[in-house]
Amino acid sequence: MRAAGELTTALVTGACSGIGLAFATELAALGYTLVLVSNRADALAEVATDLAQRHGIATHPLVMDLARAEAATTLAAELERRGLEVDILVNNAGMLLFGEVAETDPDRAMALLQLHVVTPTLLARHLGARMRARRRGHLLFVSSISAWNDFPGIALYGSSKRYLKSFAAALRSELAVWGVNVTTVAPGATATDLYAGTKVDLALALRLGVMLTPEAVARAGLKAMFARRALVVPGLMAKLFAWGMGATPRWLIDLLRRRAPWLPRPTRRPRA
Repeated sequence: MRAAGELTTALVTGACSGIGLAFATELAALGYTLVLVSNRADALAEVATDLAQRHGIATHPLVMDLARAEAATTLAAELERRGLEVDILVNNAGMLLFGEVAETDPDRAMALLQLHVVTPTLLARHLGARMRARRRGHLLFVSSISAWNDFPGIALYGSSKRYLKSFAAALRSELAVWGVNVTTVAPGATATDLYAGTKVDLALALRLGVMLTPEAVARAGLKAMFARRALVVPGLMAKLFAWGMGATPRWLIDLLRRRAPWLPRPTRRPRA
């Protein structure tokens, strides 16, 4: 899979757990020098040390809150200061918000938009420009099957993932003529810490194929990226869900919203 003598360094955001950790582990096994970015200092140091020891690679843990407005510019400057040229950028860091927009903490909403929209866009701008100058490199964006339609309860999350899918498609056209590849991986439900403390039976979901492991998602994403594919939806069930979500008419979504027990509903009309 690896192009010998060309690509040597990969940067993974959100590299401490879940899909990000799986991406980092797969790339470490392929011999890439890793730049690992997360806001969790202790976990990041542990992952960096473990991957370096197990795979005999160099790792560069960078503790940074990617939900801050200046994160992409600060990260790009730090890479230049260290003399690191990134050949593969995995824009993976993310968070989930569920609930109505009107009830969402504005700071949490801002963090999600910075993390899903602003930071990956500006990282792609900074690092994509350097890849373009070298005429090689890969940009990998982690979107979601929630990008296939617009659903209440995940308005912020879903629309931000739709943005990533759309942005990556346009960026792919821009950079392809310069020899730089852009790929989007859109996972369905994935067995990560996101479900910790919930009633979801992860073992059953994995056996039924409703969920995939982070490792399966990462392998599918990297395989598609190295094959220079535009988009991959890992797993048969996720493909079926994506198709079904995309085919769901607006009237049905609105009907489900009016009857959904998991979202608030008014008990009476406000007075005029």
